[in-house]
Amino acid sequence: MEGIFISLVLGALMASAILGATVSYDHRALVIDGKRRVLISGSIHYPRSTPEMWPDLVQKSKDGGLDVIETYVFWNLHEPVQHQYNFEGRNDLVKFIKTVAQAGLYVHLRIGPYVCAEWNYGGFPIWLHFIPGIQFRTDNEPFKTEMQRFTAKIVDMMKQEKLYASQGGPIILSQIENEYGNIDGAYGSAAKSYINWAASMATSLDTGVPWVMCQQANAPDPIINTCNGFYCDQFTPNSDKKPKMWTENWSGWFLPFGGAVPYRPVEDLSFAVARFFQRGGTFQNYYMYHGGTNFGHSTGGPFISTSYDYDAPIDEYGLVRQPKWGHLKDLHKAIKLCEKALVATDPTFTSLGPNIEAHVYKTGSGICSAFLANVGSQSDANVTFNGNSYRLPAWSVSVLPDCKNVVYNTAKINSQAIKPTFGRQSSKDVVYSSGAFQSGWSWINEPVGISRSSAFTKLGLLEQINTTADVSDYLWYSLSTEIQGDEPFLQDGSQAVLHVESLGHVLHAFINGNLAGSGIGKSGNAKVTLEKPITLVSGKNTIDLLSLTVGLQNYGAFFDTWGAGITGPVKLKGFNNGTSVDLSSYQWTYQIGLKGEELGLSGGSSSKWISLSTLPKNQPLIWYKTNFDAPGGNEPIAIDFTGLGKGEAWVNGQSIGRYWPTYISPQSGCTDSCNYRGPYSSNKCLKNCGKPSQKQYHVPRSWVQPSGNTLVLFEEIGGDPTQISFAIRQAGSLCSHVSESYPAPVEMWGSDIKAGRKSGPVLQLECPSPNQIISSIKFASFGTPHGTCGSFSLSRCNSTSSLSIVQKACIGSKSCSIEVSIGKFGDPCVGVTKSLAVEVTCT
Repeated sequence: MEGIFISLVLGALMASAILGATVSYDHRALVIDGKRRVLISGSIHYPRSTPEMWPDLVQKSKDGGLDVIETYVFWNLHEPVQHQYNFEGRNDLVKFIKTVAQAGLYVHLRIGPYVCAEWNYGGFPIWLHFIPGIQFRTDNEPFKTEMQRFTAKIVDMMKQEKLYASQGGPIILSQIENEYGNIDGAYGSAAKSYINWAASMATSLDTGVPWVMCQQANAPDPIINTCNGFYCDQFTPNSDKKPKMWTENWSGWFLPFGGAVPYRPVEDLSFAVARFFQRGGTFQNYYMYHGGTNFGHSTGGPFISTSYDYDAPIDEYGLVRQPKWGHLKDLHKAIKLCEKALVATDPTFTSLGPNIEAHVYKTGSGICSAFLANVGSQSDANVTFNGNSYRLPAWSVSVLPDCKNVVYNTAKINSQAIKPTFGRQSSKDVVYSSGAFQSGWSWINEPVGISRSSAFTKLGLLEQINTTADVSDYLWYSLSTEIQGDEPFLQDGSQAVLHVESLGHVLHAFINGNLAGSGIGKSGNAKVTLEKPITLVSGKNTIDLLSLTVGLQNYGAFFDTWGAGITGPVKLKGFNNGTSVDLSSYQWTYQIGLKGEELGLSGGSSSKWISLSTLPKNQPLIWYKTNFDAPGGNEPIAIDFTGLGKGEAWVNGQSIGRYWPTYISPQSGCTDSCNYRGPYSSNKCLKNCGKPSQKQYHVPRSWVQPSGNTLVLFEEIGGDPTQISFAIRQAGSLCSHVSESYPAPVEMWGSDIKAGRKSGPVLQLECPSPNQIISSIKFASFGTPHGTCGSFSLSRCNSTSSLSIVQKACIGSKSCSIEVSIGKFGDPCVGVTKSLAVEVTCT
């Protein structure tokens, strides 16, 4: 029987591949095989996770109610050297798309090939910069030639693998260019001709699916212009023949080194989504649904952290973020209950009072769905609609699939919450705590200044990117100068002052081999000015300046011309008569990269490692190496870099990215809780103030073996590697808090509401891992409990039967459901709206 079943499945897949699907659009929606569709999408960028993670990420996306996975295509990954391509490992675009297809989901392929995405150089390969006469993203023949060649290559690859919907594959949309409308004014009249060319070039590739341009109000037909932002309900396409589409709904925000951690409350995110569908939208994409990790030197910005978690519904490590994932899943169910009405007609709008809006979708056959919104940010409201009364919390939308019953309100979370932790774990009698890496270290000094035979001399100061072509973060500027014996700083005990100005991003100054000082830029302003008293001696003095980048610029008009490195002036101050000496035009010696990079130390294999003497600590420019056994189990793992300064880390030769735990976020700007009511911005909701922007760094499980692994660090400014430790990403407390005023779970629509039965709210809990059961109840209260997950507390209003009822329903089970009502728990305080709060442990 199994063989017959497999044959039937393969036959069905082959028939689909042969027949293909037609994808078009009209003013209401994308149309697939003649049927308008409401589509929920989420962004997952294949190189920000590993192939081993992809199936689970895609399945969790499907379980969360997504129809489509959206990804950019990263030109600099695939063509790091002109005409030399890489589509292997994390770069295996075809495998990623096929993984999505195997889960039964569609794909939106955003070719760009400019992607922005907090990605190095916006996704452009650095060699593009050196083509004679080139100017990026404008009506420039050298650039258009290369852009068309790469775009055509990707399209051809997709066609060869039969991945377009027209061939039976999953790709239903493609994107050309990216947010060009935000900066096209800087390019003058050439911008319009460039956009027209890009549209014509893309459509000429004959993919059989529509093309979109995001943030491009003048996108020419047949290109669909789409919206990006925190809110897109007010967006209108540039033609009444095009559907209203939202290609980037920012689920959170990126984290810069030196910044606090941003997050976006799910009540606001779901409000934005519901408003979009309320006001006529039919395609919405979360950016990001899983953010992942900026491995290696992939991050741009500059100053973007290694973590690209983005407060997404699936976190950096691949665990669902609750209640965000679950609350959005419930929203997606509610939206799909309205699909027949949404795609059949345009909504009619009615004002029900100040800040109260009703949009109704009603077909000639009697199908009716409605959305009721309170767009005020201060006060809840009672409204009458279709003869019924409804309570609308401030800044919320209620969804009524039948124009009568509320199955979902964006401000009322029925989903469980999980408070994740970075725990410690024992494996093979080894406790992975702060002592995990205390022994077994070897080390190599990185020489200060010039140490490679490839060094060269030039008059004046060189811009860094044009010099290094980004083959390394590092560029040495070295100079020897003679100091006469009569200078004031040699006679009276004062000090000379070194003044250096740089385009960034970080600068370390060494005088006669000793670190004299450092300058650090910050996100939004990479420029560095270093002014530091230094000690010089009579005679020859060596000034070695180490300039480094922290990811190249990725956004803005002409961003490729902004540059980096020490552009000067470089001055010595404190000479006779208060004069200074400008060294900028002197002859400097340059070295691209580090000696350790030339020796391939990141892989760990070298005869130069030292292990027979005292381990140097808290010193700049040290390479460290150790071997380790991986923590047991299947939970995601990270390394906590507490104790180190700044640098890069490699596990078994794979770069897990730049680390910088000493870059502390501002002391102010964070709040214990964030009011979701009112417009969201990237700096509205912040946490982690006064702490390292990032301490934990993801190490994919597939990159390690049970034992015999190698960790290599390049420590740039000084630290103690024996203080680092493993951290295990675990689901901590499992909680839910549901009010008796909430709607019944959305899934009860079919069984109860349609049958005419009135169902009340239900608290639902489910352990996150399939082999876990609920083993204990840490808190249970029906009444008016206080606090949030992990910190619930009782109030005077509490049913004494709360704990016993919850224990009976949940202990020993993987999941449980409990009716939230006075019928179940009794009434501990008459006339007061009550809720049930529960916190459990799963083992």
